[in-house]
Formats: sequence, structure tokens, C-alpha cells
Amino acid sequence: MCGIAGMLCRAGAPPAIAALRAMAAALRHRGPDAAGVFRDARCGLAHTRLAIIDAAGGQQPMADEAGESYLVFNGEIFNHVELRDELTALGHRFRTRSDTEVVVRALRAWGDEALVRFNGQFALAQWRPRDGTLLLARDRLGERPLHVCEHAGRVHFASEVKAIFAADPAIPREFDPLGLAETFTFWTVVAPRTAFRGVEELPPGHLRTYHPGGVVERCYWRPRFASGDGFRGSLGDAAEAVRAALTRATALRALRADVPVGCYLSGGLDSALVAALGQRARGGRLRTFSLRFTDDEFDEGRFQREIVRWLGSDHTEVEISRAAIAAELPQVIRHTERPVLRTAPAPMLVLARCVRDAGVKVVLTGEGADEMFAGYDVFREARVRRFWAREPRSQLRPRLLDRLYPYLARSPAAARAMARAFFARDLDRADQPGFGHAPRWRSASALQRVFSPALRCAIAAAGDPIAGLLATLPAEFAHWDPLAHDQYLEIRTLLSGYLLASQGDRVAMASAVEARHPFLDIDVVELACALPADFKLRVLDEKHVLKRAAAGLVPDSIVRRPKQPYRAPDALALCDRPPAWLADELAPAAIADAGVFDPGVVARLVRKCTGAAAPPSNADGMALTGVVSTQLLHRQLIRARLDRPDAIELTTVIDHVSPNPTARDPRDPHDPPSLLPAAQLPR
Repeated sequence: MCGIAGMLCRAGAPPAIAALRAMAAALRHRGPDAAGVFRDARCGLAHTRLAIIDAAGGQQPMADEAGESYLVFNGEIFNHVELRDELTALGHRFRTRSDTEVVVRALRAWGDEALVRFNGQFALAQWRPRDGTLLLARDRLGERPLHVCEHAGRVHFASEVKAIFAADPAIPREFDPLGLAETFTFWTVVAPRTAFRGVEELPPGHLRTYHPGGVVERCYWRPRFASGDGFRGSLGDAAEAVRAALTRATALRALRADVPVGCYLSGGLDSALVAALGQRARGGRLRTFSLRFTDDEFDEGRFQREIVRWLGSDHTEVEISRAAIAAELPQVIRHTERPVLRTAPAPMLVLARCVRDAGVKVVLTGEGADEMFAGYDVFREARVRRFWAREPRSQLRPRLLDRLYPYLARSPAAARAMARAFFARDLDRADQPGFGHAPRWRSASALQRVFSPALRCAIAAAGDPIAGLLATLPAEFAHWDPLAHDQYLEIRTLLSGYLLASQGDRVAMASAVEARHPFLDIDVVELACALPADFKLRVLDEKHVLKRAAAGLVPDSIVRRPKQPYRAPDALALCDRPPAWLADELAPAAIADAGVFDPGVVARLVRKCTGAAAPPSNADGMALTGVVSTQLLHRQLIRARLDRPDAIELTTVIDHVSPNPTARDPRDPHDPPSLLPAAQLPR
């Protein structure tokens, strides 16, 4: 994994080495092993490297053999060995073992269509000087980030927003009202929108091409669910197919690395299955890492230890207290670059640091299983509500709601009368898009009560986030099963925008740890999308086919264990023993300075969360976390005006502008091939 950045100059002076260096410095945490830049009169590229494959030969930016393109690449192409064989048969000769060179040559051989051949997690930028074309592309499910900002005749792009801001202090820094509205509706911003006005995130599965005549963007992949022509076998056949696909996907991610590989272990089915398959693929004891909580409601230690005994893995566990979560939150927001409504990313930041301290650079994880195989309670909830909607006067059907959210100390199903009133809303719209997610979106939208009057007016003028999201649904959406509707919207919103970003890439890469997700392997994803809904959610049994596939690989008790989502204390962490910095962030002057929230409403929320004898409600906890994280983001990336973080050594410089490059001379024959003029590159 790495960090990438750069700029396309549509007018004016060439990109400055100092600006490219500053962008690289802002991404140093993503790639501490090397840093490089390229520039010519129109384009500059920057790269920081976390060396996973071919540490000696994969330096970037990397040129093709004819000097007709230059690439910076963040991620891994797990099928690079197979693609290398295809390209070799076409006459390509390779000078490194890196998957980066496979990307370079694949783009040369197949053009943009190479993207659909990649089985991996990536974001990339390719500059083609001859025709003045810049290609930006992102993997299918958004496992790796890529942001874009156009300002003063230049297109800036980077893995993280802070690198864009580092490139040019004149780039405006302000919140996007709709970005905040999306966060306080969907729990995250939804690409292409970000929390910042004028900064976009390239959506998953998209490529964007800048050329002298304009800009072209297209979606090269999106989830497509079965509509009568999906998987044709039996449930048993499906379980075998899932097991085989997941075995291949895990082996690719466990074996294709030149560094130690470990695995996160949560205590649930998904990570246990990945750990079992990863250990089998590597043929020895696997390093596993788990989070423990001092709060019993969130702790899964006994299940983790059961899995460790079953596997015999070399295990490390990290215990997290409320105080530790609060202490880490400022660092979390610095890396997530978006407000969060949950504190769950903070323990993941600590866990990744532990992994790195253990000398492990790569971890396998179970993310994606719930989205692909219908594991969340939101899917079961939607099925109950649709069943109830067929007989809305029934007194028996809503009793199925009692089976939801058993892991919550304050479950919304516990107060039966309130639960029925809440979940009964809009039963007459059960056939409408968004029905399954409406209760969650409605509850999160209510948190906007903390917004300032000015922000609420701006949001009202900008448009309804839910209507905007539903307007982007693909035409085939109408022909899918209702469960597919719910899965698609979960993937479109929370998977990339929150789970893979705030709880995944950002907090792992803060410690230069690469997370790999076998459940997001393209073959696993497309198989899961093709399966009948009843194979995934059988009545109310979540991930039914996956449980069958896991039989014998993990303990039966883990297979049968009800789903317990990973969570962490929210308001409890902030209010139990408030950290010293919290008062400054919630001070009326600081609230007024950010302009996002109403100081009086925030003051009442803080008193409610800190003064009550009972723990704060889920809604109040989310509201307080959202306020605090937004205030932190304002201080760190909007109000702060720091000097460029340009103190980074460049190990590679390809400079086609200055006769005296700021690093070493790219014509020096003792330098690596990537530093040589194109005419001298080995063929």
C-alpha cells in the first residue's frame, strides 16, 4: 500500500517540486519506505511507498518502457502473477517482480479495459505526456481512496485530502453543507461528495480521464444482483462454491506478499473463517490480533480465545478503555478526514499500531461479509417490516421485531410499544426504494437538530440527501429482490464511505498497515450477488450459506453464534472522564467559529450526556460524537494554517523540467532504472 498524489496544470507554470514534496510528506504515514516524484511541464506525480511486493524493484513513479506513460499506484493487484503471464505471452518483458509494473504494462496493452482484469484493491493515476491525458481510477468497491480538487487552473488529486491542501495553501477550506447532511443521514459522506466544498472523492468502480478536450468519467463496474438469471444450483452447491471462492481469495491475499501477514480476529464468523483459511494457505501458525474492551457490553474476548484455541494461532490482544478511546479520537479524525458518528475507528487505530509494532505489515480481515451475505440486522429488520406490511393490522407479525438487536444494552426492540410505533412508519411504502434503510436514515437525520440555523438553511437550499442518493440508482435496481435493494444501498453508502474508510484504510494506514479483504474479492462478490436472496437470509437466519460454507473450518459454536456487530463506547468514552481537549472543542466560541452547530443546543446535549444517572441514549451518543468529531475536523483541516510538511527525503526524482533536479540526477547510470531517461530504460 502507498500514498499517491499529483497535479495536472491546465495553464500556468509547471508543477513545483516543492509542492509535490509537500504532498508526499503529507502522506508519509501511508508509505514510510520510499518517496518519489515526477514532473514535466504539465503534470506532476508524487508517491510514498509501503513496500509489500518486490521491495527492491517497485519504486514509483514508474515509467513504461517507451517513456509514454508514468504511473503512481496505491494498492495491490492480487492476480498480478496471472496477468504477468498473459502479458509475457503478448511479448512484454518485465524488469521487476512488482505488481506496479504489471499495471503499467496492462494499461499499455489493454488501455482502460485493463481495469476490469484487475482483481485487487487500488487507486491509480497515469499520465500520458504524448496526448496530454491523465487517467484516475479506483477499485470496484472503494477499498482505496482517491480525492480530486480543481483550483486555479490545476487539478489536484491525492489519496488523502490533507495532501491536496498541502499542495497549495490558497485552496479554499470549508465544509460542504450537503456533505455534513449526508454524514448526519447515512453515517458517512457518499462519494463523489466529501465533507469539504470543492473536494470530490472518485466513486468506487469509476475512472476519470482528463484530456485536452475536456473530462470524461464512467463507471466500469458496480454491483449487479440476480434478477432471475443468477446461480442455478442448490443451496449445498452454493455453499461449496462460496467455500471454494473464499479459499482462493484468501490464499491470494495471504501468500502474495514479501512481508509477514497476520489477521484481525473479532470473535465472529467472518474473521474466524478468514483466519482459518489464511493459516491453511500459509501452512503454519498465523499471527492474529484482537481488540478487548473493558466494557463487557462490547467485549468479545471469550469468543476470540475459543477461536485462537481452535486455530493454535500466535495471538496478541489489546485491551481498550473508555479513556483510551477518547484520547485517540483527535488522531482518528486527522486520518479519517470526515466526521464520524461512532467512536469505533479509535480502537481500530490502536489495533493497527499494535500490528505494526509486532513487525507485521499486512493483515487479513473479515470486512465485506455482512454486506455480501446479508449479515446485518438492518436486513433482518427490513424483512420483518416487509412481512408485516403485507398484513399491517397483524398483532403477531411485529413480534418478530423482538428478535432484533439482542446485543444492545438499550435495544430499540426492548420497549415493544415504542418499537412498533417506530418500525410501523411507512409500511405502505414497502415496495419503494430505500424502504429497508428508512428507519436508520430517519433516526440519523433527526440528529441534525444540533445544526445551526444557517447550516439548516443551506442544506434546505442544496437538496435532500436521500432523494439525491435514490436518484442515482441503476435502471436494473427495480428488477432486483428486496434484499438486493437493501444490500446495494448498504454497499453504496456505508461499505466504502465508513467501514472501508474510517474503520479500515485510514486507521490502518495511519500505522502503515495494509488491510486485505478476501470477502471483497471480485469472484466472491459476484458469486454472492448472483445467489438467491433466500440462500443469504433464510427466513431470519443471516449469512446462511456462509455458515454452511464455514462448517468444519471454525468451531460450531462460532458458526451458530448470532451476529454481534463490532462496536465501541460512544458518549460513555467522551463523558466518563472527559479528556482535557474536549472542553476547548465544545466551548461556545469554538462552536460558533466552526458555524456548523447551534451553541445552545450543543450545550444542552452535553449537559444531558454528562448529567444523567443513566447512560446516554444511542441517539444522544451519536449526536455528541458527531459534534466532537466535526469540531476536531474543523480545527485540524479548516482552521489550521500550517506550513507545508515538506521535510521528506525523495528517493526517486524524475524531472523533465529542471536541468538541476532537487534530488539526484536522473541521468546517473548508477540510479535505478526508473530514474533513467526513457530511451535508456531496459526493454
